[in-house]
Amino acid sequence: MKMNWVIISGTSKRTKLTILLVLIFSLSLVPDLLQAQSTIPQIDLTIGGGGGSEEDDFSSAIQALVLITVLSFGAAFVTMMTSFTRIIVVFFFLRMGLGTQQSPPNQVLVGLALFLTIFIMKPTFDEINKVAIQPYTNDQMPQMEALAAASIPLKEFMIRQTRDQDLLYFMDMAGLQTVGSAETLPLYVAVPAYVISELQTAFQIGFMIYIPFMVIDLVVASILLAMGIMFLPPVLVSLPFKILVFVLTDGWYLLVSSLIESFR
Repeated sequence: MKMNWVIISGTSKRTKLTILLVLIFSLSLVPDLLQAQSTIPQIDLTIGGGGGSEEDDFSSAIQALVLITVLSFGAAFVTMMTSFTRIIVVFFFLRMGLGTQQSPPNQVLVGLALFLTIFIMKPTFDEINKVAIQPYTNDQMPQMEALAAASIPLKEFMIRQTRDQDLLYFMDMAGLQTVGSAETLPLYVAVPAYVISELQTAFQIGFMIYIPFMVIDLVVASILLAMGIMFLPPVLVSLPFKILVFVLTDGWYLLVSSLIESFR
């Protein structure tokens, strides 16, 4: 305290007056801060009703954890158990064949693939809503039974698009000899078999798309070589011709319609 007074005494009168005013103002704010702190409401975050038992609160917490875990697998559900895989792979093959680098951008291709997936999967989603979601929301079916019922239409869709050899391979690896219906086929067998079949089909469609564009590249490269133009990249010359051929043949309509029909 003596040191502080020595420092203050060595300063000018104007500085002393400023320091004194600051101290008085700070001290005047202390009661207001204490009163504001006492009036702040306390927030209590609890799961479940206030009148419920501890067992009910614990059950609600477990259900919330399970729900968050299921939602975290949403991306895997969309890409691995629907028609999204085949569509997006074919779209990327198309862009590679055209040689347009980042046009259309990834956001456009993924968005179009998502909406086509919704369109193709609508009958399956309607069936899931009929046999599982509506009975569960109306308290006519427990949660686990609703999940089992919802998986049946999805497995039926996947089995229709899965090759026999892929399905038989995973059934053999899982130790399943025979399966009477889609209800008895586990998802850990149906999903990988379906994904492999989808990739196989998507690569076959991509090959058929890539061939015409490769022919155009070969023709343009041969013409440039015959003309002695060695410094001009053939891809740069063939790009407008590939886009022109794709537009004149109404390529987007043919591609999208073929993809939709391939799931019928």
